[in-house]
Amino acid sequence: MNISEEMFYGLLLALAGFLFSMVLTPFYTHFAYKYKFWKKQKKTTVDGQALPVMSKLHAHKFKHVFPTMAGLVGVISVTAVTWIFNLDRGQTWLPLVGFLGGALVGVIDDVINIFGSGRGAAGLRGPVKFFLISVVGLTLGWFFAVKLGWTTILVPFIGNFEVGVFAMILIFAFAVVATSNAVNITDGLDGLSGGLAMMAYGAFGIIAMYQGNMLLFGFCMTVVGWLLSYIWFNVPPARFMMGDTGSFALGAGLGVVAMMTNSFLLLPIICFPAVVETASSLIQLISKKFFGRKIFISAPLHHHLEAKGWGEAKIVMRFWIIAGVCALLGVFIASTGGAI
Repeated sequence: MNISEEMFYGLLLALAGFLFSMVLTPFYTHFAYKYKFWKKQKKTTVDGQALPVMSKLHAHKFKHVFPTMAGLVGVISVTAVTWIFNLDRGQTWLPLVGFLGGALVGVIDDVINIFGSGRGAAGLRGPVKFFLISVVGLTLGWFFAVKLGWTTILVPFIGNFEVGVFAMILIFAFAVVATSNAVNITDGLDGLSGGLAMMAYGAFGIIAMYQGNMLLFGFCMTVVGWLLSYIWFNVPPARFMMGDTGSFALGAGLGVVAMMTNSFLLLPIICFPAVVETASSLIQLISKKFFGRKIFISAPLHHHLEAKGWGEAKIVMRFWIIAGVCALLGVFIASTGGAI
């Protein structure tokens, strides 16, 4: 196939991901209500302190049952479409396994949140989630560096630098862990994380396409297809939440895709809104722990803006716009800086 035919095939994969997800969603909704996949409202921070501001802001969402773990739809759809139509050891095996590895960590967390009781009902403790997703990152990083032979990092406008096997494994693991947590943190408003992830996957998909990695492009487009379906049901007022199942799958897969396109240093640019969200949470935590005061009314940033009086739709749409601009900027840097 020439590039136009391969591009068309990638778009067909996006359509397949979209249609498969649209068909699966009613089945998920049926089982979510039948088996009570209700999301428990988070009431404490990672350091155990109360969240009165966020609890008040989102009290209306938890007056009625609100299903979570809708990321299962995407996990099944992306896996099925990739496995049947787009599986390749060199290009799509690793991102798919990363996607599934992140999903597994998220499923464990969501199941505990849905069916757990007492102090453990909020889900896995932060250190446990960090350990599990780190195991996923280190394992895939070993395969990436040792089996696929990737040991260089591209610095845009400068060139490739040899970092060695050990450093590459650590860099790969960092990319997976960082993106997993960043996407998870943005999953706090209706449609927010889905839209930001869709922009990022679209950008890395374009980079992969122009590198000639058409199967990797197809994987990214499959994820974009699912996210289009997810956003259809998740725009305010949302029908459900993707939960950690979806956010960790998206984040881990995105980290792998960034590494496979040799675009690790473009992650902070393409995913800039998620970086800001993560930084705001970290700054808030450090400030409260060491200085006894809050920088933001509530963290991450989207909750601060809510508390300042911004409407939920306004925050989401503006974050989407910023994400779109950052995605375009990342593709531009890739095209002029040597990644493409």
